[in-house]
Amino acid sequence: MPTSACCGTWWRTDMTIACLDINDSNLQLWHGDKRLQSPGYALLEDGQYRFGNTARAAARLRPREVSTRHWWQLSTDPLQPALGPARHSADLVHAHLRALHREAGSPAELVLAAPGSMHKEQLALLLGIIQQCPFDAVGLVNRSVALASLYAADGPLFHLEIQLHQALLSELRAEHGSVTFQRATALPGSGLLQLQERVVEAAASAFIRQTRFDPRRRAETEQQLYDALPAALQQLQQSNETSLTVNGYHARIARSDLRAASETLVSSVSSARGEPGTTLLLDPLAALLPGLQERLAGTLLQAADLPRALAAHESQLVQRAESLVFVASLPQLGERSGDSAPAAAVTTAAQPVPPQPTHLLQGSRARPLQTAGTSLGDGWSLLRGDNDVWRLHAARGAGALEHNGQPGEDSMPVASGDRLRLADGTDAQLITVSA
Repeated sequence: MPTSACCGTWWRTDMTIACLDINDSNLQLWHGDKRLQSPGYALLEDGQYRFGNTARAAARLRPREVSTRHWWQLSTDPLQPALGPARHSADLVHAHLRALHREAGSPAELVLAAPGSMHKEQLALLLGIIQQCPFDAVGLVNRSVALASLYAADGPLFHLEIQLHQALLSELRAEHGSVTFQRATALPGSGLLQLQERVVEAAASAFIRQTRFDPRRRAETEQQLYDALPAALQQLQQSNETSLTVNGYHARIARSDLRAASETLVSSVSSARGEPGTTLLLDPLAALLPGLQERLAGTLLQAADLPRALAAHESQLVQRAESLVFVASLPQLGERSGDSAPAAAVTTAAQPVPPQPTHLLQGSRARPLQTAGTSLGDGWSLLRGDNDVWRLHAARGAGALEHNGQPGEDSMPVASGDRLRLADGTDAQLITVSA
């Protein structure tokens, strides 16, 4: 299924910082006039990794050499099944980020928009991975909150995104001129891959009925069927019927043939959404299945919405001087209704008090700080004391330690963003990851 069929035509943002939208169905990176799209596929080819559309095009031809789970299951657990030299999914994410960065012209700074399905440990790991990349992450925001901030609303509202292996329904709340993330509900069985399978099944059934040819019997013709779907689905947005051609065979497919493909998603959204009538925002991918937007009674987002929102909130999101905090609440801009009053809150909103650190970042590994103490090595550790303030603790015979370039001392308080260095050259940084 396509990842660009419903996108608009305007990508430019006045934001000088690049912005990365982390949805593995279609990772997108905006940098000036450039807009890159890279589905979360990884292909091992001749000992090298290829990502995005190139990898997706080989998914049916070489399934054992393609991975689609590295963003969804981001961790440092051993990769199962193995895929080349990558030890774990974090290695594939690292390589994917570097590839996107090169294609985008190597921007120096990125603001990241992450889904509510990424838990604290994954966000901390992602920041650790970026520490090993040739760019800096200077902002981290919940993508649903950023998108919803463009829409004038009051009370509960929902945002539906379709990831590769699941759909995600994020519940938000708009009040007092701000929109805040509440919770995210995963909708299994409704990811892009599952929806795609159901569409393929319907199309293959049409071929069998009309021509007695089953395109799924050979990997080559199955891949042809997958490649033919984007144009067919676009055509079904405007007409009730279209034709497909695979290996010289022709079949016609109707909009009604695809209705069953979205039944699970529609049912899951209705159940999780609860009270009818609440605002529902739909990622552009929701328009890929003909009639889905109407059945869900939602408002379709545009591809340019996210970079516009991030540019408008740049002063709230960019955190160069301190450790990144996952921003889960933003002022409402109200652009969609012409309401200009909330926009003033963008420049007048008070800055949040920097939170206490939650993790210790060493290389690409982010360790949660433990109440009982977190070891730094060489006789040093971190202990939490009064008012939840974290302090350095030096055991007898501890070696030298630098705290932000200056000598560290026993009982010295530390804060999020502080950098530590042991005598053996081991570096660490205190960071905050808040869901």
